[in-house]
Amino acid sequence: MARSALLNVMVQAAMKAGRSLSRDFGEVQNLQVSLKGPGDYVSQADRKAEEIVFTELSKARPGYGFLMEERGAVSGEDDQHRWIVDPLDGTTNFLHGLPIFAVSIALERQGQVVAGVIYNPAMDELYTAERGGGAFLNDRRLRVAARAKLSDAVIGTGVPHLGMTGHGNYLVELRNVMGEVSGIRRLGAASLDLAYVAAGRFDGFWEDPLHPWDIAAGMLLIREAGGFVSDSDGGQAMFDNGSIVAGNEAIHKALLKTIKKPVSAR
Repeated sequence: MARSALLNVMVQAAMKAGRSLSRDFGEVQNLQVSLKGPGDYVSQADRKAEEIVFTELSKARPGYGFLMEERGAVSGEDDQHRWIVDPLDGTTNFLHGLPIFAVSIALERQGQVVAGVIYNPAMDELYTAERGGGAFLNDRRLRVAARAKLSDAVIGTGVPHLGMTGHGNYLVELRNVMGEVSGIRRLGAASLDLAYVAAGRFDGFWEDPLHPWDIAAGMLLIREAGGFVSDSDGGQAMFDNGSIVAGNEAIHKALLKTIKKPVSAR
């Protein structure tokens, strides 16, 4: 597959950060035996990966701004372009030695995501997409799954945990969905959840709330793989309200309808 110069820059930054995370991941697995735990070490790994991405992208396009999980918003001279970066999505997985985490980088141009990269270094899976150019896993073209019924579908989700709000609302949504689908999965890394929808591994996905750096690259991947993405109201305010629903046309529509149902008595 042919990649643009910009996408090559993103891939190189993601893979360099991924190599750093891979080295630290091996150390984290060894640190599991300590009573104190490897929390501080993981924070250092996260910051180091972000510094790598920031340095690589700044060197390639010095005028572009950033929106990053750790640094927050960084203004650039070029106000038409912005990198949206999560250097370690799936931090809790990383902390516990689970090989389900990723570096996620998206490029936003005039408010629209035009390129995205998600890299899971533990599995050496590189997901890439450019607007109008399709979505790929390594060099294989991606298409969303073709299943049209929720009863045949495996759906990904995110579960609110300690310190998050919306537990009650989520339980209503979960009860509605679990009664309609073949299975529900929770990976713990939203970028990979969305990449799995693009790859046809998941038939759909929903979660609320998320941040732009969690979803920017994955949204483009799904669209370029022929899928549909919206917020939970069916609109396009995902960055503003933090909700996201995704799938092929039929599953996306059915999932939107299902999560909005009042809880049944069954």
